[in-house]
Amino acid sequence: MAMNLPSSRGRGRRAPMADINVTPLVDVMLVLLIIFMVTAPLMTAGVPVNLPDARAKALDQEQKPVEISMDGTGALFIDKDQVTDDALPVRLAAIAASRAVGDEPQVLLRADRKLDYGRVMRVMGELNRAGLNRVALVTIEGNQN
Repeated sequence: MAMNLPSSRGRGRRAPMADINVTPLVDVMLVLLIIFMVTAPLMTAGVPVNLPDARAKALDQEQKPVEISMDGTGALFIDKDQVTDDALPVRLAAIAASRAVGDEPQVLLRADRKLDYGRVMRVMGELNRAGLNRVALVTIEGNQN
């Protein structure tokens, strides 16, 4: 039985090691992958909203849309800033005026499934009055029976 032991023959020095140990690199990369997989879904929504299910496909986006969210209590948010009902028409008019003439912004309306239909329609009416007619209702993809 032969063993690979350093010999005393020759000059008495060891030969340089020619192998690269990639195991620590792979371990670190797998840990980072797991961290990103766990944290990525947490960074998608700024306002927690319980969205309804739908079979619709995702929309193609050219530019960053304006997000309007309505949580379960009926509070309104434009992007992540809370807005009162009285200030909503002013903020929507400012959004519509800030865009170029032929460049109508895409608006994503995220409303909690517990909200009254009339409350959601009032917000859609304010969007229409401000001239923001490209409105998409956000849902989560699910099975409908």
